[in-house]
This record gives sequence, C-alpha cells and structure tokens, in this order.
Amino acid sequence: MGGRAAIHSVARHPARAGTHLRTCALPHLSQSNLERIAISSSEHVLSASQVRALIGILLGASLASLDTAIANTALPVIASDLNASAATSIWIINAYQLAVVASLLPLAALGDRVGPRRIFLGGLAFFTLASLGCTFATSVPTLAAARVLQGLGAGGIMSVNIALIGLIYPPERLGRGVGLNALVVGVSFALGPTVASLVLVAASWPWLFAINVPLGLLALACAAPVLPRTERSRHRFDPPTAGLTSLSFAALILALSAAAQREALRLVMIPLGIAIGAGILLLRRQRGHPAPMLPVDLFKRPMFALSTVTGVASFTTQGLAFVSLPFYFEEVLHRDAVQTGFLMTSWPVVVAAIAPIAGRLSDRYPPGLLGGVGLAVLCLGMTSMALLPEEPGTLEIVISMAVCGAGFGFFQSPNLRAIMSSAPFERRSGASGVIAIVRLLGQTTGAALVALCFGVAATGRGPHAALVLGALSAGLASVASFARLWAR
Repeated sequence: MGGRAAIHSVARHPARAGTHLRTCALPHLSQSNLERIAISSSEHVLSASQVRALIGILLGASLASLDTAIANTALPVIASDLNASAATSIWIINAYQLAVVASLLPLAALGDRVGPRRIFLGGLAFFTLASLGCTFATSVPTLAAARVLQGLGAGGIMSVNIALIGLIYPPERLGRGVGLNALVVGVSFALGPTVASLVLVAASWPWLFAINVPLGLLALACAAPVLPRTERSRHRFDPPTAGLTSLSFAALILALSAAAQREALRLVMIPLGIAIGAGILLLRRQRGHPAPMLPVDLFKRPMFALSTVTGVASFTTQGLAFVSLPFYFEEVLHRDAVQTGFLMTSWPVVVAAIAPIAGRLSDRYPPGLLGGVGLAVLCLGMTSMALLPEEPGTLEIVISMAVCGAGFGFFQSPNLRAIMSSAPFERRSGASGVIAIVRLLGQTTGAALVALCFGVAATGRGPHAALVLGALSAGLASVASFARLWAR
C-alpha cells in the first residue's frame, strides 16, 4: 500500500492504525512521524447525529437561561397588568428559582440512576408544557404555580446538560464542549433583557412565555432521537433523601433571598434554621451510601472540592456586580435605564466570546492555571470598577466591564471541565447537578451580600462596597484555583 493511501486508511479507520503502521512500507516517513499523522488525522469530529443532539442540548440550556433574564426584565409590566404589588410579584421570580434549586440534585441523582437522557427530555417537555401554562395565567398565584412547574422542568434540563455533553465529546476534548455551552448560556443571558424589551414593544407579556413552546418543541425534535443512551445504575433512588435535599437547598436559597430583599430578621433565620436542620438529617441519612445525592464523597477529591469552591466564589463575584451595578449606574452616575443596559451588556458579551477559546485551551493546559489567571483578571476588573473616578466616561466603564467579562469567561469553561473530569464517569449526572447548584448558590449569595453592603455602608457607597467585596472574592478564588495545580 502506498504512503498516501495508508494515511487515508488510518484516518478513516483509526482503530486499525496499529495494523497499518506495522504492515505498510513508507521509506520516507519514520515510525514516530507516521504515528503523529495517524493521531492528528483521527481527531474527533462530531457526527451528524451528535451535532443534532448538541443542538437540542444547547437550545434547552438556552431556554432555561433566557427565561430567567426575560422574567426579571418584564416583572414590573407583569405586576402592573395583574394588579399586584412589588412584594407579591417577586414570587413570580422566587417560585421559579426555588423550584430549580430544589430539584437540581434529586434530578441529577435520578439521572445517574435512569440515565441523563430521560431526565433531560422529561425536563424539556415539562418546561415547554409549563410555559404554555404561564401564557394563560391570569393572576399572580396561577402564574407563580406555573412558574414552579417551569422551574422543575428547567431543573431537569440544567441538572444533566453538562453530563450529556460529556457523553458526546471524548474526555480529551471535553473543554470544547463545555466552552460551547458557556458561550450559549452567556449569549442567552446577555440577550434576555433585549429579547424581553422587543417582545413587550410588539406584544403583551404572555408572549414572553409563549415563545418557549415552539422553541421547546424544536429542541425536543432535535434531541429525542439522537441523545446518547446509557445503562441504568444499580443504585436505588431514595425519595426521602430527595425530599431532604430539596428542603435544605430551597430553604437556604429562601433565606439568602430574604436577606437580599432586606426582610425582617425572622424571615431570614427561620428558613436558615430549616436548611441547617434538613442538611444535618440529610448527611446522617446518606452516610455510607456509595453514590450520595448530596455528593459529599466527591468533595473528598481535592480537584473537585477546589473547583467547586472557586466556582461559588466566582459566581458570588458576578452576583455582587450584576445586582449592585444598576444602582451604581442609575443612582450614583445618573445614567438612564437604556444606558445602564448598554453598559451592563459588555460583561456577558465578552464572556460569550472568551468562553469557547478558554474551553479549547482547557484541553491542553491545567484548569488550575487557566482559572487562576482568569480570576486574577476578574479581580483586576472589579478593582478597576471600584476605583473609577466620580464622573467616569462611558469608554472607561465599558473597558472595566470587558476586563471583568474576559476574566470570568477565561475561568468558567476550564472550571466546568475540571469538575466533570474529576468525578467518576458513573457520577457524571451528579457532578453536572453540582455545577448548576454552584452557579445559583453563588449568584444568590452575591445578591444577599449586596443587601448587606447597602445596609452597612454610607448613603451612596453601597455599590462601591459591593464592588470591593467582589474584588476580594475573586482574588481569594484565584488563590484557590492556583492551588489546584498541586491537587490530585
């Protein structure tokens, strides 16, 4: 066989590469050179069915992310139309968030039991149907109830979407897959307010939820026939443990949300006490379980534990920034809502641009190094925001926000890869659920800390204190990320 034909044969059939390399005579190529050609020629390329599966996964993740930003933006309009007060209408947001948090880990554990494919498709179908219910809601209670169902569907999507990406991409190229996921989520988050504004200009608020229906059906059509199938786990699903898990995390988020909204102390301490009590019972119940629903066994792995800690800290920094900056732009700098939206956009847009690049780099370089550098840049960006002059120019603000976005985007994809690759293959759904919990817990903690800063700082200095605290959080997270270079 000639040299060119041998190389093409190796590229088409990489499993036969060893046989071809031993039998073909290539006088002008050494054995090591030919092996390198075989490896590069057999580089993993997604098949048509894998591309369809990836489209379905990413579209589902995009809907879950976009819906949060859309509802937040449209809340004043919805409250006005339903004749609801601001305090009452906030449950339209809280109902969705609590349902997502309460369902993430139980559904992730169920994904390890029955396979992530079933959980994702069920969650996507449930989300689509619940969106239709939101469309026809006529009061805050009925809309909040539909949002609970929608949150349960979103929990199914977000609990296993990274696990499914891990089944599509081989381990050595997982960074590309999670980078693409970070790109889609970042773009969705960035476009949420714009999409909501455009829809509300042309139609009433129910259409904000109605658009999920055709998009959800499209995602189902793409994903259902081709999503990877896996064998069922031998571990049984424990409903009481699922109830304790849901109760502990939902109560914790409720306590943090109450603190963020500056509710009475008892409204913070009661759910916090419930969270602590349920958490203790949960740890006792799942002690010795080979695959616990709250994956405390995975936290014994230094890489997994450090990646989780850095993830919470980074999203806490993001929460501190995204909640405090609108107050800073509008109340301190006296910019209008349109200018504020423009200034806020530069962060997620740069995240979306950087995330795929960082994902590719994470396939070649240690996540501790990439994440440490990214978080150091995020710390620099937050510091530059805190040190802006009294009357900064638009370009100064945009550059500082872009630096923050670049640092966060450079950290996010490598960290996702580190969490997934440091967990055993059979626990991929549990690790994927932890990723979603990390994001929500960090963002909610950031919002609560903003409320604390506003309460203790002098008038007009609350946003500045939040930015300083965010810079400190990012700096500590950078140190923790670099520590992963010495973790197993």
